[in-house]
Amino acid sequence: MEMHQKLLVFTDLDGSLLDHYSYSFAAAQPVLELLELHAIPVIPVTSKTCAELLSLREDLNNHHPFIVENGAAVFIPTDYFQTLPAGCKQINGFNCFQFSKPRAAWQSLLKEYASEFSEEFVTFEQAGVKGIIEMTGLDQASATLANDRDFSEPLRWLGSEERKHMFIRQLEKMGATVLQGGRFLHITGGCDKGKALRWLTEQYQRENPQSQYTTLAAGDSHNDVAMLEASDLAVLINSPVHEPPAIQHAQILKTDAYGPQGWSDAIKQLSIPFLKQPNDSTKPLDGDE
Repeated sequence: MEMHQKLLVFTDLDGSLLDHYSYSFAAAQPVLELLELHAIPVIPVTSKTCAELLSLREDLNNHHPFIVENGAAVFIPTDYFQTLPAGCKQINGFNCFQFSKPRAAWQSLLKEYASEFSEEFVTFEQAGVKGIIEMTGLDQASATLANDRDFSEPLRWLGSEERKHMFIRQLEKMGATVLQGGRFLHITGGCDKGKALRWLTEQYQRENPQSQYTTLAAGDSHNDVAMLEASDLAVLINSPVHEPPAIQHAQILKTDAYGPQGWSDAIKQLSIPFLKQPNDSTKPLDGDE
């Protein structure tokens, strides 16, 4: 039986598909439309919450699964797969597979085991919506959605790098996973973006055994490393605010342009073989006939 070659695009949002400062994805819009035209799923993999993604998916015209809070949970539209993946629960009208404990567990852990560092960080819970606005530049509605978390607790680190490493080791001893994003440390557990990528790819493969899936992942920060290293093809997006993380990957493309422009250039380049499948009846890639 001939195997059909298919592509899954897993992407970080802030600093990658979305501009670090403006949160715009305008530069990536043509490539997003092209991928959708060729039935190539673009799967957000983000530190953002489910509440934030519900609104953003409408702006992106994206109807595919999405991965929230740094791999803590995968949300799948209820009619997306014919067979419901094992272990899913119904949350917010989606089938949700959860890797992490609830947010309250990590809030309690911070209060109980990180008291010696209490003057060196501020959590989203402590900051509230007003503080999140000050830290991110988001408007009030967006900051409210960012604080509507289910599986993790972000915090802004105020202390030294040496103390931060001590803080991380302390929490990891207690069973937490601490992930460094573009702006915040994210306290969660039992998960990362790579684990979520692998799990969701298995669901696509189970649903379509006649297809062979290639995974392409794009990200810019340390919390993207596990996802990039778990993918077949990796794109490391250049950042205007931090040095690139170290990635162990045989096929990695590093962009010169920042954010959505770098994203667009790299995704377009790497997806060309999948846009020109011999049996593809949709339009060819503009300018590449």
